[in-house]
Amino acid sequence: MTTLASDFLNILTSRGYIHQCSDIPGLDALAAKRDVTAYIGFDCTAPSLHVGSLVQIMMLHWLQQTGNQPIVLMGGGTTRVGDPSGRDESRKILSLEDIENNKRGIQNVFAKFLQFGSASPAAAMVDNAEWLTKLNYIEMLRDVGKHFSVNRMLAMDSVKLRLEREHELSFIEFNYMVLQAYDYVELARRYGCNLQMGGSDQWGNIVNGIDLGRRMGTHQLYALTSPLITLSSGAKMGKTASGAVWLNADMRSPYEYWQFWRNTEDADVGRFLKLFTTLPMAEIAKLEALGGAEINEAKKALANAATALLHGKAAAEEAAETARKTFEEGASAAGLPTFNLNLPIGILQAAVAVGFVKSNGEAKRAIANGAIRLNDVQVQDEKAAISESDLNADGVAKLSSGKKKHVLIKRT
Repeated sequence: MTTLASDFLNILTSRGYIHQCSDIPGLDALAAKRDVTAYIGFDCTAPSLHVGSLVQIMMLHWLQQTGNQPIVLMGGGTTRVGDPSGRDESRKILSLEDIENNKRGIQNVFAKFLQFGSASPAAAMVDNAEWLTKLNYIEMLRDVGKHFSVNRMLAMDSVKLRLEREHELSFIEFNYMVLQAYDYVELARRYGCNLQMGGSDQWGNIVNGIDLGRRMGTHQLYALTSPLITLSSGAKMGKTASGAVWLNADMRSPYEYWQFWRNTEDADVGRFLKLFTTLPMAEIAKLEALGGAEINEAKKALANAATALLHGKAAAEEAAETARKTFEEGASAAGLPTFNLNLPIGILQAAVAVGFVKSNGEAKRAIANGAIRLNDVQVQDEKAAISESDLNADGVAKLSSGKKKHVLIKRT
């Protein structure tokens, strides 16, 4: 491979962020001069982003750290349409109020990873509703639509896979790629943007934007995508028994977030240290070399570094101390996730309610295998219940599943 001149692409290459790039030499030359202005779009489909968005956020982080300008594009406009990529069914059409609430919920995360305001170069946050909601339909068809071939659009994976499976694709979704391409052109004109980044499933949409820019007379545009992140087991990144790993603290506590990283599979630790922390590569190499029981130290380092990035160093240290007390001392640490339940409640129902299992049947099997404990005592009777008498002086009971899942139960 040709030696890279830019810090930006050297970092992304060494840490495993790059899946495809439209023109590595051209982009490298721009990045070496710190002339890259890049954006990634985030649709407002939920009140928080989840861990699946972290790779893209970290790419923007490294872009700014190497002297180039990142743009966070809020999809206030495109969320009204819905991205069909990677889906077999249409996204739910959200109300404008829900979209605005979701946008407010996800905006704060970026301040943890990027510098806005007086930084140089300063990150920018833009909403594509600013231009998409003002488009005249006839003018859009004449000025933009004429550059799109329906034949090519039908060949796009996001469209082709849906049609091959005989799942409906609405006309509004079919237009999503047109709007995303137009976003790229608008950002190029307004901000001098010359790079769009995203997940590998966005490659076709990004390339459409490059082509539209060429046809509409912008400067040279580039595409860069990251690989789809899966666990070594083949499972999807960021999904747990209790649901998505959200980035907002009110939807996933710092302790739960820390635990997510602490529970990383052995084979993934080195890769995740590179992708989801800013630890130096030399330090990561030492942690990667740990084997046997020592791999747990690497997992703790991953959990500490990833949690500190999102929630701050103090929250990461508190989460680590909570874990130490819980696992090493068997304490009912106050930092554990807390659930308010009506007491008394059966152990089976409680295990489902806190997300340990998905059904009573699964809870029965966990009890039969000795996995469920109440206040550090193994539960042997599936008909057992948590009652007022199980609460300690602080009014909580500790419910555990295996060695790694612990919650506190409070009376509603």
